[in-house]
Amino acid sequence: MPLRMVQNGRNQQGHVHHQTVHLVGLLAIRWSLWTSHRVYNDLWRVCPCITCRLHVWHTISQDWNLFRLNHTVLVHEYASLGAPFVTRVPATPWRTPARLLHANGKLADELGIDDLLSNPGTLGVLSGSHPLAGYDALASVYCGHQFGVFVPQLGDGRALLIGEVRSQGAYHQLQLKGAGPTPYSRHADGRAVLRSSIREYLASHAMHHLGIPTTRALSLTASHDPVFRETTETAAIVCRVSESFLRFGHIEFFAYSNQHAALRELLVWHIAQHHPELNAPDNPEADITQVALDWFETVALRTARMVALWQAVGFCHGVMNTDNMSLLGLTIDYGPYGFLDNFDINHICNHSDDRGRYSYRNQPAVAHWNLHALAHALAQIVPAEQSEYQARLDRFAEEFHRVHSQVFAAKLGLWRNTDGPRPDFSSHPAAAIEWVHSLANTPAKPEHDEFIEYTLNWLHENTLDMTRFFRSLSALNPRLPMAENWSSWQRHGAFALSLGNQAHVENGQAWLSRWLAAQQAFGADSTTTGEQLDHINPAVVARNHLLQEVIEAAQQDQLEPLNKLFAALSDPYGNTQPDEYTNAPPEWARSLVLSCSS
Repeated sequence: MPLRMVQNGRNQQGHVHHQTVHLVGLLAIRWSLWTSHRVYNDLWRVCPCITCRLHVWHTISQDWNLFRLNHTVLVHEYASLGAPFVTRVPATPWRTPARLLHANGKLADELGIDDLLSNPGTLGVLSGSHPLAGYDALASVYCGHQFGVFVPQLGDGRALLIGEVRSQGAYHQLQLKGAGPTPYSRHADGRAVLRSSIREYLASHAMHHLGIPTTRALSLTASHDPVFRETTETAAIVCRVSESFLRFGHIEFFAYSNQHAALRELLVWHIAQHHPELNAPDNPEADITQVALDWFETVALRTARMVALWQAVGFCHGVMNTDNMSLLGLTIDYGPYGFLDNFDINHICNHSDDRGRYSYRNQPAVAHWNLHALAHALAQIVPAEQSEYQARLDRFAEEFHRVHSQVFAAKLGLWRNTDGPRPDFSSHPAAAIEWVHSLANTPAKPEHDEFIEYTLNWLHENTLDMTRFFRSLSALNPRLPMAENWSSWQRHGAFALSLGNQAHVENGQAWLSRWLAAQQAFGADSTTTGEQLDHINPAVVARNHLLQEVIEAAQQDQLEPLNKLFAALSDPYGNTQPDEYTNAPPEWARSLVLSCSS
């Protein structure tokens, strides 16, 4: 890997001083290994002065146990942009001792830092009291449209970038959420509470294993420091992981603060970093119109896929402001989110959203609106014809419809033999997810759309539990007659209809009759099995009442419920989940209220 030299936050050539790239590892310090490693040899040769050699040795000895030398390096690729994009801000340590409540060992392994979680110094890094040697924590500035109203300056008010890593070529950023105030805190304390931190930690984990693009979480730490919200709560920090935390709001900020040269620099860096196939120019005078338009189309397509997959599992984000929209099409900023229990097309998960701007029904339209806002900001430096932007914006609706149609058709078991061979779902659950995603590349089928719309309206009218309904479809067999299917469906543990409700019974039988007819009319694959449907329709999602039980237990220092739910969300399509996670929500779950403070 080539050595990137950084001085004062900018790429430099020549002498490497104390603010340079610092590489750290997890192997035992051996002189022969160190001097034979190409990157350290480069650093050793570039600066022969005794000061820098001692500094290199000090860095290695401090953080040798945090990163594997031969797999993972700490880099300064985003940090190298410097001002005005980022501001150096140290984390503010807690006053009371930090505790590691949970860590995602599998994610640490993917990042090549699995031994980090067993290192004695790790708690300080993950709780903000000990920075990674050689990396100054950073906060970035952005703005956004909040509930449709433009706010000219926002930013990382309680999030700090504490490191960037490359592991076998893959690039990720590490960010602490709740590590103290920044210049963008707007007079707030920069803290996160245990309640909201547990929700984010578990939600991002759940979404990843559902197969939905998302930021992820490496760890959850907490202290008994008081944090004052509606009531006095305690502090916590989530270490978030993502390829990038750049948002629509970053583009908007530099566009509307008239920092157009900076916007171009940020945009070209982002495209080169995350979309090398678009061939962003190195020449600062080169025309970037075509590259920028192609990039905007990529953002529109990724956003469409993400929102379609949200709809497929009943996920409501709650605060789809432009500052909460990822430029990479990732689910980001888990606040007052929720998964639908009883299906309500107009469900509003955020109590603060009194007009229902971000309701389940409106999520696709809001995502489109946000992309329009992004295009308007981009046009400040890429003055292409309006028709050029509109053509790419129109791709959102096309892609959303295609993915939504194909994924819901798969959830309903409406496969054609002509759709191509299916993978062996029994090999691993991810095979089904990958196959469903691949269906998004094929055109939507009008006959599927009609039955999907009928099904969703039927769920809404009968207020059925969305997750349990789709999970129960594995009991059905298109090769069996109506009576046998009705009987086997009732015996399924997730059967969502009430047999004591005559209207439910009649409506359920009517839907089943249409499903069987659809199987025949659409030429669906009669070899579809319940096991295959179970790998597409999850048994477990991060329901609010399950999260609330974990929160209340953790507030009493009881962590077993957190451990159990984390394990269940790691295998949402499995058939061995505890009944407490697959049963219908209790009546008290209806009284849970979430707001932007969640």
